[in-house]
Amino acid sequence: MSVSRNAAFSTPVAPAPPAGSAGDPRAVGAGTLPETQVRAMFDRIAGVYDTLNQVMTAGLHHRWRARAVALAAVAPGDRVLDVATGTGDLALALAQAVGPGGEVIATDFSERMLELARAKARSRRPAASVRFAAANALSLPFADGEFAAATVGFGVRNFDSLQRGLDELARVVRPGGRVVILEMTSPRRPPLSTFFSLWFDRVVPLLGRLAGDADAYRYLPASVRRFPGPQELAAMMWAAGLREIRYLLTAGGIIAIHVGQVAR
Repeated sequence: MSVSRNAAFSTPVAPAPPAGSAGDPRAVGAGTLPETQVRAMFDRIAGVYDTLNQVMTAGLHHRWRARAVALAAVAPGDRVLDVATGTGDLALALAQAVGPGGEVIATDFSERMLELARAKARSRRPAASVRFAAANALSLPFADGEFAAATVGFGVRNFDSLQRGLDELARVVRPGGRVVILEMTSPRRPPLSTFFSLWFDRVVPLLGRLAGDADAYRYLPASVRRFPGPQELAAMMWAAGLREIRYLLTAGGIIAIHVGQVAR
C-alpha cells in the first residue's frame, strides 16, 4: 500500500530502520554522526544558524513553521512541547497560539542553541510562558500524556534513533493530541531534484566554509538524503502509535510536514 500527501494513513507498515539509527556511526559524508559529535556540531554553528537558515530558505522557514503550528491545532491555554528547538523559532510561534495561560516547553541537547533561544525569547516577549530546557529527544523527562501536542522543526533527521524519538514524542502527548514534524526531504523529479542537488552539493557547503564550519554544512545535505521519504516517515509514525496521519509537501517538494494523532 502507499500513502499520498494529505491522505489519511490507515494501514500499519513495518519499514526497515533508516541509516543512522543507534549503533550506526558513519562519516560526515554519509549524513550520520554519533550523538556527541552532532551536539558539538550544533554548539559550534549556533551563532550563524539563524543567518544561514534565512539565506538557505529565502526567509520561507517562518512560513513553514507557521503551517506546522496550524497543523498542531493547539488551543489557548494548552501546554505544548517543542523538541530539538534550536534557537526557538517554532517554540515562540507555538507560544502565540496557546496565548496567555498556555505554556511551551522547548528542549534541545545543544546548550549553546538554548542560550540563543532564551535570549530571543527575552527580546520578543512571547504571549505564553516559554521554558527552555536541555533534554535528550530519545529519553524525554516528561510523563506520559503530559502535553496537548508535540512538534519538531528540522530536527528529527538528527535523532540517533528515529523510531525511538517518534515513540517518545507520541508517549508524552495525551490521547487525541497531535505530533507534528517539519522536515526537509529530497525531491524525486527534475527540474527540482536537479536544483536541489546543485544547491545542497555546492552552495550549502560553500556557505558552511564561509561560516567557518564546512563539515557541518556537508553533513546537512547528506543527512537529508539518507532520511526516510514522506511515506516511510508516515509508516514509522504509525509504528509509534500515531493515527490519522497526513503529510503535505511544500516548497516544490523540498519540505514535508507530517501530522499524526495519538490514539484515543
